[in-house]
Amino acid sequence: MADTYQNVALTKVIPSIEARKIPGFLHIDVLRRPLSAERVEFMTLMWFDSAESIKAFVGEDSEASYLPTDITSVLARYDHRASHFEVVAQRPQKA
Repeated sequence: MADTYQNVALTKVIPSIEARKIPGFLHIDVLRRPLSAERVEFMTLMWFDSAESIKAFVGEDSEASYLPTDITSVLARYDHRASHFEVVAQRPQKA
């Protein structure tokens, strides 16, 4: 199921989000880690330039998770509420 989720996320869901051209949407990161031989956890980080941009994406309830049916159908569990963090520092490293 993990590979199915990853495929749907990368080939359908994320391109559909990008196609919306949401003002203030900066980028999206998808992280994956094995929890056991049978379980895999994913984390999706979406980067926006403001709280208003988040609301433009999900609506007035900015903590509502965006989970299309084609994604929820391949997940064992998922968070119904999103968490938002403010970037307080970015420290790029020299190559």
